[in-house]
Amino acid sequence: MDPLSPAQLLGYLALVFGVSGFLQRDDRRLKLLVAAECFVLVAHFALLGRPSASTSALVSGFRTGLSAWYRSVWLAAAAVLATLGLAVAVGTTGTGWIPVLGSSLGGIALFTLRGIPMRLVVLVSTFCWLANDVLAGSIGGTVLESLIATASISTIVRMALAARAEASAETEGAAG
Repeated sequence: MDPLSPAQLLGYLALVFGVSGFLQRDDRRLKLLVAAECFVLVAHFALLGRPSASTSALVSGFRTGLSAWYRSVWLAAAAVLATLGLAVAVGTTGTGWIPVLGSSLGGIALFTLRGIPMRLVVLVSTFCWLANDVLAGSIGGTVLESLIATASISTIVRMALAARAEASAETEGAAG
């Protein structure tokens, strides 16, 4: 695969949006940058001939954008059903189900969870997308998901340490 093909260049652009998003501690900024990443990935995966990844990224873009303003089990269910329906419509088989699983987990996390729990489930989703990208031959996608996993783990650790420091300060303040 040509590392400078249009498909790969789109993967690199998605990389910029994705890493920028997962370095955010603010949930809304995370979600908006990831939505932008997803919309770029729609064309990226279409050009790589991965229709289930392309349709999963499409649903992911819409659901991630919506989740920046709404939290709802019903919207999570609708996103999962849309992802599954499109996967069936494009004839998803075998490893094509990996991004469908990743997208579904991401939808559930983004609409129903916040903070560290949301990021932990999204991390599992990231590993599904990483497997898809390796199988698809996506250079930018593989780098993207590897960096997103690293950035996510870093952000989860930073958030946990901040929460611990805040709890410690509250305990000291109450004792003093």
